Amino acid sequence: MDNTVVIEDIKKMCCVLPLSADTAGESPPDSLIASNQSKGTSAYCPAWKPLLLIVPLRLGINQINPVYVDAFKECFKMPQSLGALGGKPNNAYYFIGFLGNELIFLDPHTTQTFVDTEENGTVDDQTFHCLQSPQRMNILNLDPSVALGFFCKEEKDFDNWCSLVQKEILKENLRMFELVQKHPSHWPPFVPPAKPEVTTTGAEFIDSTEQLEEFDLEEDFEILSV
Repeated sequence: MDNTVVIEDIKKMCCVLPLSADTAGESPPDSLIASNQSKGTSAYCPAWKPLLLIVPLRLGINQINPVYVDAFKECFKMPQSLGALGGKPNNAYYFIGFLGNELIFLDPHTTQTFVDTEENGTVDDQTFHCLQSPQRMNILNLDPSVALGFFCKEEKDFDNWCSLVQKEILKENLRMFELVQKHPSHWPPFVPPAKPEVTTTGAEFIDSTEQLEEFDLEEDFEILSV
């Protein structure tokens, strides 16, 4: 759900049980989480999967509401911050900081040269970076649809982020987003996403290329033999 971060759900996704033949990589069961709530947030988390947290927000109707400006800038000060995604109509930017009431941003829309692994296994990362210098724009010119990014390598980083949000973001009367401990009872049950298992390439469904010739194709296609 937009504008709400649920601590309990994130802990379920990021906390994994000790490696064993039967439980490798599994999330802790609800009963284990419930029994350890009173022992602190890290008591039941023997291992932590690094977390990339994206928080989509709507900070106004047609333009950003000035009441969100201070809280928005506070997010860039957090050590877990990865910046923000946003911009203006037909212009998307990557915001990395601010100076006064101006946001500092990079424009990632630059065609780059294809990068291939070199013989010694190294990769030339020159094209992984924006070629243009950072630019600035007034924060009130920002489109109200934005997404904040945060990275928590360890559980203590996430706990620290939660503390900073409660201190700097939730103190406002009109909050940018909510941070709740428990999964709301009126929401659908939380199901952690699972890594999809690819069991087919699709090639086994085609006995021969002659089957494709039965179709009336308006454009030319190149048929590859698998």
